[in-house]
Amino acid sequence: MTKEQRYQGYTAIEFDRPAERVLRLTLNNPERMNSLDARGHAELAEVWRDIDTDPQVSAVVIRGAGRAFSAGGDFDMLDEINNDFKARARVWREARDLVYNIINCSKPIVSAIHGPAVGAGLVAALLADISIAARSARIVDGHTKLGVAAGDHAAIVWPLLCGMAKAKYHLMLCEPVNGERAEALGLVSLCVDDAELQDKALEVAQRLADSAPGAMRWTKYALNNWLRQAGPIFDASLALEFMGFGSPEAKEGVLALREKRVARFDPDLAV
Repeated sequence: MTKEQRYQGYTAIEFDRPAERVLRLTLNNPERMNSLDARGHAELAEVWRDIDTDPQVSAVVIRGAGRAFSAGGDFDMLDEINNDFKARARVWREARDLVYNIINCSKPIVSAIHGPAVGAGLVAALLADISIAARSARIVDGHTKLGVAAGDHAAIVWPLLCGMAKAKYHLMLCEPVNGERAEALGLVSLCVDDAELQDKALEVAQRLADSAPGAMRWTKYALNNWLRQAGPIFDASLALEFMGFGSPEAKEGVLALREKRVARFDPDLAV
């Protein structure tokens, strides 16, 4: 399989090879702030398997086109999840695969985060082995604002990165953080000026690609056992998130976002 053939079926992700043995992924829907439709969500989950078996790749950069890293799932996909059980089950499986495929991808991953980083895009940004944020980055886990539990990656990686107290504060209140604050919390590896972001991410990826490949991949594998041992925590959080979709809370949360207003949740629906 040639370099071009391996990734030719992808439509939501653009690929280039900016340096020897470095593959760069660009979430490429800038008109919609790189929000992910059903196809984009599936591609972001699956691509890490292709990268893992690509003999021409030793390191990866993931970034977003335009003024955002990713605005998360688009409204059409959220409506489909809320109203169609088969769609909910499909996206649950993709959300599970996205996390585990990134964790199990043997190649080191660098994320270059600028502007809004939300939803499935944020999963890739924070589960990257080295995460670099621009000062303009706006990182927010918005699950509870949507009316669902903070699933995806949040329950396993946020407490590990920034501690339980800060994780609960930001996940329960959907409190955003910029690049500088994210670095101070330990949520990202590094914060740089916006103009330096892409060059710095590529520089780090080149250093990883030039390193001893076995040592690099085995170090990643060993460290990611911290995440693997939290697998039951992740599985429970994801199940609770998707149990919430289709509920009155989730439907009100999505509607409020569409109408750009504060959600009005019914306190008597709590279980």
